[in-house]
Amino acid sequence: MIRISMLRVLARAFPVRATQLPSRITPAVSILTPQFNAFQNQQIRNKHSKDRKKENKGAAKVHINEEQLAEVIDIETLRSQMEKTLGTMKEDYIKNLSLRSATGAIETLKVTFEGKEYQLQELAQVVRKNPKTVVVNLVSFPQTIPAVLQAIQKSGMNLNPQQDGTTLFVPVPKVTREHREGLAKNAKSLFIKCRDSIKDAQNQTIKKVKKQANISEDVNFQVQAQVTAIANGYIKEAEKMLEIKQGELLGDK
Repeated sequence: MIRISMLRVLARAFPVRATQLPSRITPAVSILTPQFNAFQNQQIRNKHSKDRKKENKGAAKVHINEEQLAEVIDIETLRSQMEKTLGTMKEDYIKNLSLRSATGAIETLKVTFEGKEYQLQELAQVVRKNPKTVVVNLVSFPQTIPAVLQAIQKSGMNLNPQQDGTTLFVPVPKVTREHREGLAKNAKSLFIKCRDSIKDAQNQTIKKVKKQANISEDVNFQVQAQVTAIANGYIKEAEKMLEIKQGELLGDK
């Protein structure tokens, strides 16, 4: 059977009316062209159908079956761990990401010294000398000064303490656009830390599930999907907190 492209070449080379074409060729032109168009249309419909299936698959919600999960994993411990991680992020946002660094936030700052964790107020006397300066007196524990300096500098509050003997003078930053952007960046860092911690809990749980040989393959797959869905739910909560905090810090809301 002669292909359409060949027919077009012949038609250009030998211009004749359709009625003059041989009887074998005329039906080919009238039949193949509609078939070809129909084939193309079907291919397009198939592609759109596949795209819709992919979209539906991505948007599909996973039903959380608490009873099924409880038979396979310690669901209460998993949720508790993820909620604790989310709570830590929220606490850090309140204490450390304020446009006006409060004395209370510095007092409760965590300091690691000789393998143990302390609140700064356990090691020093913290007072606000004036609206622009916080004074940290470490005369009782001078050996902790390096650890305290490091904790303050890495607190995410954009603080730059100055040492004078056993006393630290901590200037409270002005509320400039640069300061706002720095705090918003720290908010993103705390979110990433929270997200990664939730993902770690998810992955560790899934690894344990995969090793269980006493459950069917279908149940194993369902439990993994549910664990992932639970983790994604907590991550979405963290994302909302990040969005609200950054809006507050940047003055967008």
